[in-house]
Amino acid sequence: MYILACNDGTYYTGSTKYLKFRVAQHQEGLGANYTRKRLPVKLVYFEEFKRIDHAFHREKQVQGWGQKKKEALIHGNHQDLRALATCINASSYKNKNNKW
Repeated sequence: MYILACNDGTYYTGSTKYLKFRVAQHQEGLGANYTRKRLPVKLVYFEEFKRIDHAFHREKQVQGWGQKKKEALIHGNHQDLRALATCINASSYKNKNNKW
């Protein structure tokens, strides 16, 4: 599983068996449509897995995260990662009778 920083300040998350080859594809405009429009890209984070299905599962998990949470992962800031995993505004989940 890998994260690329795109030229427009966004992140692209993917998974592959051949990281160097896949990053080169992205850089050459042969990767995903998302990165093709945001070149150049830079590899900023990766995790290795023994099975590609585990990498794919992790990719989908990280894809659902916001930019700040991805940046905490990229920078190894586990404290921020935990804080961003908690519900910041729990009151928004209460109904009009102030019940969960």
